[in-house]
Amino acid sequence: MDYKFNTIDDFDFEGKTVLLRVDINSPVDPLSGDLLDDTRLVLHSKTIKELSEKGAKVVILAHQSRPGKSDFTPLKQHALALSNILGKEVQYVDSIFSRQAQDIIKNMVNGEIALLENVRFYSEEMPKLTPEEQSNTYMVKTLAPLADYFVNDAFATAHRSQTSIIGFAKVLPAVAGRVMELELNSLYGILDNAKEPRVYVLGGIKADDSINVMANALKTDSADYILTTGLVANIFLVAKGIDLKEYNYNFIIERGFEEYIDIAKDLLKDYSDKIILPVDLAILEDDKRVEYPIDNIPNLPIYDIGSKTIEIYNQKILLAKTLFANGPAGVFEKEGFELGTESLLNTMAESKGFSIIGGGHLAAAASNMDLDDDITHISSGGGASINLIAGEELPAVKALIDSAKLNKN
Repeated sequence: MDYKFNTIDDFDFEGKTVLLRVDINSPVDPLSGDLLDDTRLVLHSKTIKELSEKGAKVVILAHQSRPGKSDFTPLKQHALALSNILGKEVQYVDSIFSRQAQDIIKNMVNGEIALLENVRFYSEEMPKLTPEEQSNTYMVKTLAPLADYFVNDAFATAHRSQTSIIGFAKVLPAVAGRVMELELNSLYGILDNAKEPRVYVLGGIKADDSINVMANALKTDSADYILTTGLVANIFLVAKGIDLKEYNYNFIIERGFEEYIDIAKDLLKDYSDKIILPVDLAILEDDKRVEYPIDNIPNLPIYDIGSKTIEIYNQKILLAKTLFANGPAGVFEKEGFELGTESLLNTMAESKGFSIIGGGHLAAAASNMDLDDDITHISSGGGASINLIAGEELPAVKALIDSAKLNKN
């Protein structure tokens, strides 16, 4: 697969002005505006620090939430938090391309760092525009002439086609930051160099994401086994003709996944030997965990896979040389129903195979279990990693690749 892109190692940044796109979108206290978690700021601080130490003038572009949300805030607290993490001042600029912002950028000295205002305060950031239209927006036309390079470190937004992610790569040499570089090398690695047996563990409430990954993996013959959990498993059980009773069937319909039952039927028809379904499930009954075989499910909500299924799945995981997991096995936040998710994660950590978790709630669960060092790679971008594994083109990655071709000399 051709995914050659430039990295920080390919250019001399001494005395150069760099527009650096990061994803420091973080949980925010709705009352105080304080940040509740600095995980993403710590993650991107490595790229920020390296560019600053290389003598670049670092101008950071970032977003926080989106219009209409309670956590759609200015980035002043983010600048303060970054300053504390880096041990160096990050100047907060309360605009994106005002005359004041332009003057601050022009007057920066080598190694200085500035964080511009939330790019989603700008109306042209959110609409879907073509790459050509994005490169002609006022933001790009105003800021690009002040910079020498565009560095994209925001892998978590790589599946978005928005101005601050795509627009600058058309008019400036575009470079992958360290987070972006690590994510792409790791995820393309599982696609290009996956050793057999290749096992996918797919679940969660966002069944469309997981089923799209499954379909691509099966059709490209890049999976030996798909272990289904969560709502994904329920959809496939219904597709197989298992009666999960009215409550659970209606839940699938209410979530808008009725069409995926037919998709599941087609996949089972062609790949039944590779798609592994639960043999028992855990039900919420009288506020407790009660397990039932799949052919005897009561009309009560399914909250997890059962113990026999966990045992079967763990055996497959331990034999795998390549593992990709997305989505928790059940409602792991509910006491008694964390069993499936935690057991499968612990087995992934014990496995000798190359393992990747595709961000989201499963990544959070793994981190809460202190398994970060035991999983080969935990992605920082749920949607981006899922789309990439599902074979979809990521707009930000395409922009980096196209820029590398244009600036190869």
